[in-house]
Amino acid sequence: MPVLLSRRTFLGAVAAPLVSAQSNTPPAYPDKHDLLYYLDAAGVRQPVTDRKSWELRRTSILDRMQQVMGPLPYQPLPPRFEVLDEAKESTYLRRKIRYISEGEDWVPAWLLLPGNAKKAPAVLCLHQTTRIGKDEPAGLGGKPNLFYARELAERGFVTLAPDYPNFGEYKFDPYANGYASATMKGILNHMRAVDVLQSLRFVDPKAIGVCGHSLGGHNSLFVAAFDQRLRAVVTSCGFTAFPRYFKGDLTGWSHKGYMPRIADVYGKSPDRMPFDFPEILGAIAPRAIFINAPTEDSNFEVSGVRDSVAAARPIFDRIHAKKQALVLQTPSAGHDFPPDIRVNAYRFLQRHLR
Repeated sequence: MPVLLSRRTFLGAVAAPLVSAQSNTPPAYPDKHDLLYYLDAAGVRQPVTDRKSWELRRTSILDRMQQVMGPLPYQPLPPRFEVLDEAKESTYLRRKIRYISEGEDWVPAWLLLPGNAKKAPAVLCLHQTTRIGKDEPAGLGGKPNLFYARELAERGFVTLAPDYPNFGEYKFDPYANGYASATMKGILNHMRAVDVLQSLRFVDPKAIGVCGHSLGGHNSLFVAAFDQRLRAVVTSCGFTAFPRYFKGDLTGWSHKGYMPRIADVYGKSPDRMPFDFPEILGAIAPRAIFINAPTEDSNFEVSGVRDSVAAARPIFDRIHAKKQALVLQTPSAGHDFPPDIRVNAYRFLQRHLR
């Protein structure tokens, strides 16, 4: 049984991520698959030739994401967290913690520490849509194929698995607290989780990644787009281009667990959406992305994933990303994270974070 420790509170310094401030009127880009240009102040197309010119398009992508998700409220603050409970497993230590997101909003999470943790790489592990939330990636219930926080800890990574709003032990009403979406509240919480990881003396602050499946798969992309401290991303069954999502019916993206403006403002129409996933992949470049997109995934149609990757790849090439920085694997499986693909994903993280 876990041994309850005396509660300990920690405060630490935090480095600010590089994010975009939301502009009042971000320019519209009708073709979300053509990433090789940006619109200048006069609205004239200009070619993307290098990282500096790509940053102009990238800033617009983040602004247009905020049109749908609401503004990002992140400001650098010293992280504050408490250790509530601790259990020793054979190869790692599991700590139950909670950390401050904003005000007195505490986010519950599992922190897994490998036995040899000393300036180790770290991975933020985001759960799928499951009632037990953070417990599944930590290996405490749910599907064994989704125990990635535990498996990464067994491989020497420090891992942190928080609850998403209204999953697991975490109850929070984003809309009663001024948010336009649960998605943006999740992004803030996950950026605060990166603050916590960076503050730990046994974590290499320049070697932090993110991994998630389904709900966690797209949340991994969302937070990485805004937070450049995340150096590598693993997204499993997390997205498809909006026109390929249930034949263009975006109802599943528009409920209160995600982004209600997709229905209220954009009529659930892919053509009216200010952003799409090819742009999100591009916004993460030149950092590393590993994508698991099974061919039989009924949620996220694989052809829309392939199209998104094909659209984003020229940006990775244009701004000289590292070799194999954008990897797509398409196993013959359903909405799952098969064992051999997980091994490949873990090796990917080892390669890009060590």
